Amino acid sequence: MRTLLLNRALPLLFFALFTFADSLAQTHLQRISNTARSDGMGYVVRYHFTAPVDSFEIIQPAPDLIQMVLYSQDIDTTGLMLPEQSEKLKEVRLYELEYGYGVDIYLGEDAYYRSNAYLDQNRQDILVGLTETSQEELQRYSQQFLARNWYEEIMDEDALNVSSPDPISINNLYNNVRDKLKFDKIVIDPGHGGWDPGSIGYKGVKEKEITLDVAKKLGAYIEEHLPDVEVVYTRTDDSYLGLAELGHFANLAEADLYISIHCNSYHNQYVRGAEVYFLGLSKSEASLEVMKRENSVFREEINQDLTEDDLLVYELAHSGFIATSEKIAYMIEDQFRNRAQRKSRGVKQAPFQVLFEASMPAVLVELGFITNPAEQRFLTSEYGQNIMASALFRAIRDYKVDYEEKQAYNVSSNK
Repeated sequence: MRTLLLNRALPLLFFALFTFADSLAQTHLQRISNTARSDGMGYVVRYHFTAPVDSFEIIQPAPDLIQMVLYSQDIDTTGLMLPEQSEKLKEVRLYELEYGYGVDIYLGEDAYYRSNAYLDQNRQDILVGLTETSQEELQRYSQQFLARNWYEEIMDEDALNVSSPDPISINNLYNNVRDKLKFDKIVIDPGHGGWDPGSIGYKGVKEKEITLDVAKKLGAYIEEHLPDVEVVYTRTDDSYLGLAELGHFANLAEADLYISIHCNSYHNQYVRGAEVYFLGLSKSEASLEVMKRENSVFREEINQDLTEDDLLVYELAHSGFIATSEKIAYMIEDQFRNRAQRKSRGVKQAPFQVLFEASMPAVLVELGFITNPAEQRFLTSEYGQNIMASALFRAIRDYKVDYEEKQAYNVSSNK
């Protein structure tokens, strides 16, 4: 009887031992704190762990950016408490990797601290020492490092894939009229330009430069992978075309889609995420603020605001365009959120003058907040711009395929 009980108890005992051993192997990162050094020469950032990580490394690729890698596949960050924002320590961001976590520590623009990392006395917590130094010395020191782009490691390889889907089946009758029905021209508008810089972001980055770079990359994807689609730009250099002229420009081009590319800004540097707009009444205070900013140049030019009556008349005349614009907006938002892995702030409506002037499906895209240090670095990097341009391309390509499939079906069903 005792032997039988022991045989039954052993599996439970081994299970409990393995579970206990597994819990010991996992370390919980409970919080990251920041305190002033006792000698008054800087600060100490502390990672509070319940057990040591396998190893770590630190680099400082820019005076205001410290990057760390925490090597351990069993780091639990549930309930992690981050340090409060200050003039010296602006933000701490963590990125989950296959082998641990990447960490970005953003310092204030006028905070000149050289970093080093070491274990504390209990060999468990990691300390980052920030030692005050001169701006010149810090710039020389940081030049030896190349910033790591965590998105390259956490992003699905498919995020940059712009290969075409399987070709659609088209009958002979559709072949005879396809030239009149196909999606074959797009107008790409890089927002702002010339004397109008758009929003000014973190470290003085100008919206007009990012929008032009992303627009050209989007156009290049279309020209390479959709050679039957003509790309028309509202600008290809640092020039300015008035808002009133932008829609007329698209109308003269007789385009099938108008896409206006922008970057967002906000007084709170923690706000981030992409947004996609189509024409309509603002449904929230946030979208109203974006509309006011983007329409501000137009009001300066002709001192006019869009009214509710203006939008009603437009909707009556172009209801099909608004419905199509909404559909394309959601396809873009899906690409941003699910393929490009960007935080999405959703699809919204707003009375943008530039969309009102375009007599065709039209959307306005806010790629992200350049006032957020992390998004600013992403949107000014070659990789980040490729990610956003490829997401826009896939949405446009998928819409083109869907549009031409429906045209083929309609012709077939009516023959």
